[in-house]
Amino acid sequence: MTSPSTLERTAVEQLGPLRWSRAQWMLLLVLCTVLALDALDVSMVGVALPSIGAELHLGTESLQWIVSAYVLGYGSLLLLGGRMADLLGRRRIFLIALSVFAAASLLGGLVDDPAILIATRFVKGLAAAFTAPAAFSIITTNFAEGRERNRALSIFTTFGASGFSLGLVVGGLMTAMSWRWTFLVSVPVAVAVVLLGLKFVPRDSVADRSEAGGHDIWGAATLAAGMLGLVYTLVAAPGHGWASIATIGGFAGSGALLAAFAVIENRVRHPLIRFSILKEGWVARANLSAVGLFGSYLSFQFILTMYLQSVLGWSPLGMAMALLPTGLLVASSAPFADRLIDKFGAQRLIVTGLASLALGYVLFLRVGTSPNYLMDILPSVLLLGVGFALAFPSINVQATTGIRDSEQGLAAGLIQTSTQVGAALVLAVTTAMVSGHDGGTQSGATVDAAAMLEQYRPGLILSAAVAIAALVIAVSPSRRSKPAAIEPAA
Repeated sequence: MTSPSTLERTAVEQLGPLRWSRAQWMLLLVLCTVLALDALDVSMVGVALPSIGAELHLGTESLQWIVSAYVLGYGSLLLLGGRMADLLGRRRIFLIALSVFAAASLLGGLVDDPAILIATRFVKGLAAAFTAPAAFSIITTNFAEGRERNRALSIFTTFGASGFSLGLVVGGLMTAMSWRWTFLVSVPVAVAVVLLGLKFVPRDSVADRSEAGGHDIWGAATLAAGMLGLVYTLVAAPGHGWASIATIGGFAGSGALLAAFAVIENRVRHPLIRFSILKEGWVARANLSAVGLFGSYLSFQFILTMYLQSVLGWSPLGMAMALLPTGLLVASSAPFADRLIDKFGAQRLIVTGLASLALGYVLFLRVGTSPNYLMDILPSVLLLGVGFALAFPSINVQATTGIRDSEQGLAAGLIQTSTQVGAALVLAVTTAMVSGHDGGTQSGATVDAAAMLEQYRPGLILSAAVAIAALVIAVSPSRRSKPAAIEPAA
């Protein structure tokens, strides 16, 4: 039960303004910058792919792996990265992984060998798989649960969402100079953050480290191998074919490894993952909402990028500017997100955000080959911005509320794994649907814009369907009571 003193302190927090020290603001700045770097890296490179292919003579399949290698490393080890932060120290994991990220960025911007370039992308994904959950759990263990943590997480997640949205614009500007700058621009920022982190990221307490338990070597090995195999199979499936031996074998092998992991976790004294964490209804729904949010959004962005460039003939920078309102809406929501969560509750904002996303996708289905930007495209772009701004921080608050400090890294790794694996899965299915529905896009040497639009339409429908499914899950009743922090403030 909640003690009277706790209730009084909560009431004071709700009534009085939050006042953070300079050290707290600097800590939050360090952590937010790293998340923004992770997000920028994904979108910046996407804009630079045509320039990379032209200079290094790479085909479409090789270019795909420049993006997919990052997702492969990131999505496969997020759970392990979050738990290792709990076990080995959040500060240590955060600073080491960020240093590796900086080194891989420097190497990627200097090499001419495509294999090495793709390898650096994979290493950067691995590094981000450790920095992201470590940063998340540093916030949740250094800011008190309730209004203070809600505000910190709102700012943190808004930086990530803004980095992803604004990365398209930054990538266009960097590519105008050279595609190498999409890699090199991260290096000085990462080095500066490492130096600031040495000063402002607090050391883990002995109590937190001892409560986290011992090492689960076999669990870590089977989890990493299983997740790596699963994400690789998802990314490679469109190229191999969903019914191919490689794809079926990949899913079977990954499933066997993950099943072995589940058996190990139920038998060891200090498991890597406490499966009962997902029995909390709000935690499970937050993770499913994250799958729907990111899976639908990234797939829609992929389709929209192809539509604007291939059908309408827009330049990469023009396309980025068309999507800029989404990034501006997300970025401008930072000062208000925690207040909205306090007033309306995370659950209501998640439902509202997913509904806004679904409506934006449905409205976009009416576009043709000669749309009016203000009437046909901008409404969807604005709805996506509102939906992402409301749902993303609220999902992260819901996923980590009511979890003890020793498992905050695990909770952070779970929610971030849901976003990455969800994005990889839905995007892979979208790519397969688009590739397998060519619709006669070529007529001699001339591209038929109408046929190309029809080629992309199944992917648009899938994005809308995924968002609607996530919305249905979000509004479903929970059998277990939710923590007070998820509900509106009394």
